[in-house]
Amino acid sequence: MRNTLFTLMAIALVSCNPNKKGVKEDVMEAEQVEVSGQRENMDWLLGQWKRLNEEEGKETFEHWEKISPTEYAGLGFTLQAGDTIWQENMVLARSGNRWDLRVKSPEEPEYTLFKGTGSAAREFVVENPDIDFPNRIKYWVEGEVLKAAVSNPEMEIPFAFRKMDN
Repeated sequence: MRNTLFTLMAIALVSCNPNKKGVKEDVMEAEQVEVSGQRENMDWLLGQWKRLNEEEGKETFEHWEKISPTEYAGLGFTLQAGDTIWQENMVLARSGNRWDLRVKSPEEPEYTLFKGTGSAAREFVVENPDIDFPNRIKYWVEGEVLKAAVSNPEMEIPFAFRKMDN
């Protein structure tokens, strides 16, 4: 028991040090995907973000991390009175010459796939016409604000996030 506790504490201590980089992180920073002769990545998503345009009494956050040069993992969640009232896991991954987004909430048995329909230096759009809402998701950056919109032809919900200080 004592060894297990010590091991868990050591792992937590090492993983909480934001200045320490491993070989894997150094290699991932050096690598980027070549697309049409241009280097493209989604590193602009990285970090912890807090929603600016949330309803009173709620706080929504997104956290994005780089898994590999072609895959990013995201976690979105909303808190109300300290309780998590909504959560979803996201995986943004390169598929051929496009970026696809898979989204899953804890109660769903599997991920929902949104296929990439466009991307630029600091934006991407994904769609899934087989579902009612949302069937289109767009992420982009304006200045220092991460923006997103989930929509269908009848409705759009905008999101604006500010990067949190780490």
